Amino acid sequence: MVNYYNILKVSPKATKSDIKSAYRRLARELHPDVSSTIDTSDEFAKVAKAYKILGDKKNRILYDEQLANLENSNNSVLDSENLHAQKLRQMVLEKHYNDIVDRMLAEERTEAIALQQFVFPLVALFVSTVFVAAFRPLIWTNSAIIGKIILLTLFVVGVLHLFRRLKDGFQKFTYEEPLNESILDEELEQNKPYARIKTFAFIIFGLLGCVVVGFFIGNFLEMFIATMMPNMFSPTLKPEMIFYPPIVVLLVDLMHNLASKLDF
Repeated sequence: MVNYYNILKVSPKATKSDIKSAYRRLARELHPDVSSTIDTSDEFAKVAKAYKILGDKKNRILYDEQLANLENSNNSVLDSENLHAQKLRQMVLEKHYNDIVDRMLAEERTEAIALQQFVFPLVALFVSTVFVAAFRPLIWTNSAIIGKIILLTLFVVGVLHLFRRLKDGFQKFTYEEPLNESILDEELEQNKPYARIKTFAFIIFGLLGCVVVGFFIGNFLEMFIATMMPNMFSPTLKPEMIFYPPIVVLLVDLMHNLASKLDF
């Protein structure tokens, strides 16, 4: 039986990220489009096959089961028909399967948390932009010096936090569309669901759309807002309003992280 872990040069306990990194490295070295001086097509085919098996959760579970059964069948002690040997063999197999399931669940949880850390700040950014464009608060204008310092500090921290979240999300979930089509590029990026340029355009146009929607909502509510709280909100958009969405994103993300930790 072919040992795909040895082909990719990774441990059987390697994570999905480890397997993907190993495949990327070997694919770059062995792909026929790259290694034009040496015929590495057979080696590349083996690496591609190994990644197809180990890079897919269901295929990897089935493969690990087959590998475990083969290892146990080659063990002279566990191969015995003795009742105690059979019980021991069953315990070993159960532990091996439990390890596989635990590893897969941990990878899925890590993936889900990473996706949440990318999506939640974006949702908070869009929603807060609509509210700011609609109600146009004058928090900065009505704040004392200490309040302005706090707002400015939260704004800087919020921008840095938002930038880090978006950077991590772009690296993990988006891929760069190649200028020229390549089989290698397609294979390496198959696990990333979104094109980078399209995601960036979605964010930019999404923010512009939120400003427009909020502006029209604000115009519709202008008379009500001006009557109820004339000094708290502006009839027009002002430069200070760029402060508020990053601050909202920071606070929402902190609350989300706190809630996630309390759940576990």
